[in-house]
Amino acid sequence: MIGRPTERDIAAIAALNNLFAPEGKTLHRSPQFVEEHLPDYRVIRGEDGRILGCVAIDEYSPSLAELVGLAVHPSARGRGYGILLIEEIADLARRRGYDELFATSFSERIFEACGFTKMTLDHFPEKVLRYTRIDRTEVEMAEKHCFIRTLREDRSAAA
Repeated sequence: MIGRPTERDIAAIAALNNLFAPEGKTLHRSPQFVEEHLPDYRVIRGEDGRILGCVAIDEYSPSLAELVGLAVHPSARGRGYGILLIEEIADLARRRGYDELFATSFSERIFEACGFTKMTLDHFPEKVLRYTRIDRTEVEMAEKHCFIRTLREDRSAAA
């Protein structure tokens, strides 16, 4: 169900992500951005092969990564795809050796259901610096919340 995208999926990932950019739920992603980060994406496909959901990981440091671009097509909502994508990207972050994974979102419930805890954005000066340069609205979050999940604890719990 969840897998790695291919180069044929670049336009579809960008389009799905950008459905939510006008509302400020995602940052606009160009096909070039998706292509450059293709190994960092995971997707959910429908039976017809169409991409119904996507998510990516963005590195900030060798120990810290951000979950970005979480998007589920409106026709596929309510099936638990968002949780599956979050768990898949947390697993990818763990396998890559990150200690922590953070995210910003309007939705508290989905991230808290996936073991994230609420954190202030000030805890991530790397994000503030990067997005002040890219898109100031990403750090002027008003209704958005910031979440963190410690992956080191996930590893020790699994041992």
